[in-house]
Amino acid sequence: MDGYFWIILVVGLVSTLLCLGAGILKKAPNDVTLLSVVAVEAALVVYLVGSIVRVIAGEHIAGEAWEFWGYMATAMLLPPAAIYWSILERTRWSNFVLAAVGVTALVMAARMNQIWY
Repeated sequence: MDGYFWIILVVGLVSTLLCLGAGILKKAPNDVTLLSVVAVEAALVVYLVGSIVRVIAGEHIAGEAWEFWGYMATAMLLPPAAIYWSILERTRWSNFVLAAVGVTALVMAARMNQIWY
């Protein structure tokens, strides 16, 4: 497991817990929950940039490159989609959608790590 995975693990789990807590407390999405999902996106951007630098430096992806980049693109689309959802539907249920982002990004990062190595 590389450092990028651990960053997404921590940020994703914190975001998930914050969003789940807000949903359980019947709160609408707020700055804390939205910014936690923005933090997940920022961690994914760091992973993307780091991956591009590694490929340019000559490091090779052990698995299928298209699969790795497909996971990366999908993972990066999830936070903006969830934020958009939560802006359109300002109910407590949107926090559960936001909570799914952190866990999903974590699982996808684990799979990307397997493909890389």
